[in-house]
Amino acid sequence: MAPGAMSRWTTSLSEARPVSYWLDDPGRPAPEPALTGPVTCDLLVVGGGYSGLWTALIAKERDPSRDVVLVEGREVGWAASGRNGGFCAASLTHGLANGLARWPGEIHTLERLGARNLDAIEETLARHSIDCDFERTGEIDVATEPYQAEELRSWYEEIAARGLADGIEFLDAHAVREQVDSPTFRAGLHDRRGVAMLNPARLAWGLKRVCLALGVRVYEHTPALTLKRYGAGMAVRTPYGAVRARRVALGTNVFPSLVRRVRPYTVPVYDYALMTEPLTDAQLASVGWRNRQGLGDSANQFHYFRLSADNRILWGGYDAVYPYGGRVRAEYDDRPETYARLAGHFFTCFPQLEGVRFTHAWGGAIDTCSRFSAFFGTAHAGRVAYAAGYTGLGVGATRFGAEVMLDLLAGERTERTELQMVRSKPLPFPPEPFAWTGIALTKWALARADAHQGRRNLWLRTMDRLGLGFDS
Repeated sequence: MAPGAMSRWTTSLSEARPVSYWLDDPGRPAPEPALTGPVTCDLLVVGGGYSGLWTALIAKERDPSRDVVLVEGREVGWAASGRNGGFCAASLTHGLANGLARWPGEIHTLERLGARNLDAIEETLARHSIDCDFERTGEIDVATEPYQAEELRSWYEEIAARGLADGIEFLDAHAVREQVDSPTFRAGLHDRRGVAMLNPARLAWGLKRVCLALGVRVYEHTPALTLKRYGAGMAVRTPYGAVRARRVALGTNVFPSLVRRVRPYTVPVYDYALMTEPLTDAQLASVGWRNRQGLGDSANQFHYFRLSADNRILWGGYDAVYPYGGRVRAEYDDRPETYARLAGHFFTCFPQLEGVRFTHAWGGAIDTCSRFSAFFGTAHAGRVAYAAGYTGLGVGATRFGAEVMLDLLAGERTERTELQMVRSKPLPFPPEPFAWTGIALTKWALARADAHQGRRNLWLRTMDRLGLGFDS
């Protein structure tokens, strides 16, 4: 990378604010008051991100008479739910390839349930007038190397032969550049209906509004400190009060679970993103992108990128940073060396946009597990349910996870609870220093594979056989 180019690219960051573009919104709602004193309820939901919000909302829709309380440690949507790229995917398995590799016998069911879940999200947004810039534009996985183009073509042929390619189209270099024009694009796989773009913070705030309207009692700035049995139910202590509940649903994801035995199954990964200023009509025309799909490239260290409602480009991914010991700290949310790297990659992808400046640069932690997709379970004799491990694809899948948790708490056998995906667990991560060493070695091997035509070394092949991985 030439020093002059680096200087131009970092200059584009000179006015970028270190805050999520989505959360930097004058329409951000005021928080609800903190809980003070004791309360009782039928269902306590811990966590005010998508997982908790969908759980509370669906619980009230299933039974309007159910008394539901939701507690959030800071403000609704402040963490991963307000900092992500806004890709709302139908996939429940972190992509079709991961689902097919892990649950081939039920992949058709998982795909059907995922499509139904995305339809239900769209219907809920319309029914409750949640304005979050929802656009069902689809997504294109793009190849930027010749070997990736061949892999995409082979993958398309495989899923077509299995009857899994409905709504998916292979695009050659000319066809993909007709959709979005980058000199780096060599092929693409276009999923026309399976992904929607949205404003993630406004989704969270909209779900909060609906929960309140349905009678959910929401307490913000109310972290749940302890979880213990209390008679026939459970008790959760908070800084200024306590909640006694018949049942508890945990939607805390990246934050340490109140069920200690769940903690080794997830580790935090720090992900980073940039947002440009709004493109002019001429700049947008130089890129094309008339159909506004989300995009992601095919490397192991991948980028994701999309247009906002006001025609900014969000550009994120590539670096996935695991802090030693799995600590979640605010100081890790800002990483200038990653922002500079992302800026360089952005202008390599879109050289016609040189001169565009970034207005926001931010990061934050998501939770990942060794199988990359959510896992579920119960504790305390079925009084507590949890879902975690969404690995960056939780915008849509958390609604499905909410239904699973409610099914489990009700003790119901449903099509969801009978899934092998729901009944099985990923392998836990080892303790330190083994976790950090293994993750560092995996990241090195993935970067090496990207630099060597995708060839996976012995370490990665062994991890593949064991069903282990590290991703963001």
